[in-house]
Amino acid sequence: MAIKIDRRSREVSYDEHGLAMTELLPGTYDGGIRNFRCRLKAGSAHSPKLYGDKTVILFFGMGKGYVTDEKDAHNIEELSFYIPEFDKTPYTIHAVEDMEFVLSVVEMNQWDWEVYRASHARLPFFRPISKCSVYDQSCKGPKTSSWNVLQGRQLGRIMIGAVRAVGDGTREKGHGAVHQWNYCVGNSDFNLTVGDETVRTVAGDWSFVPAGEDHALVSEEGKEAYYVWFEHFAKEKDFIVKPAPRR
Repeated sequence: MAIKIDRRSREVSYDEHGLAMTELLPGTYDGGIRNFRCRLKAGSAHSPKLYGDKTVILFFGMGKGYVTDEKDAHNIEELSFYIPEFDKTPYTIHAVEDMEFVLSVVEMNQWDWEVYRASHARLPFFRPISKCSVYDQSCKGPKTSSWNVLQGRQLGRIMIGAVRAVGDGTREKGHGAVHQWNYCVGNSDFNLTVGDETVRTVAGDWSFVPAGEDHALVSEEGKEAYYVWFEHFAKEKDFIVKPAPRR
């Protein structure tokens, strides 16, 4: 199986509003998620489409700017994440420098809504990476730092985190419950292995790891592995299982 990867193009075709938007790996996944690479020219602004029945997630991976909505304004000066409040709160992205971000549109099924109604992260949601909690994991080496952005059941079947390492990274057995996308940021230059295949990945690359495949994201000595991981539960029955009541 060939690794599914979309690489950042140097040639960008902007519209009259300073926006360039292309779908990432279309047709790769039929589980209700579509991802788009967006480039916004310095001095431009963009107000994305609002959805009342879908979750939208924005991963800001390059350039400085800010996001405004009716409730607040958020500076984007590092890797950052924004999730609007469905169609209740319009928002606008303003580019101070040329920016790149990934916009993901996630369909909500009955399980997502059931979990959302029970408990969810407060929206709109904004987090720069420096405000996210740091964690350790056995599949990650000693020179690796990991951050939780959005944990399971905080917003339906999705989870988001980030990993950064120099001369190190992640070596993980396939997890059959979730599909995973990786967005390379910073000064990334590392090897992505899925199953028996390995490719070099750099900043701007977007890749897909299907559920169940062993995978590794590891940089050589002196080089950086810095990426966002974005996961979607494939096994809905496993995801929706409720913990036993406390006694």
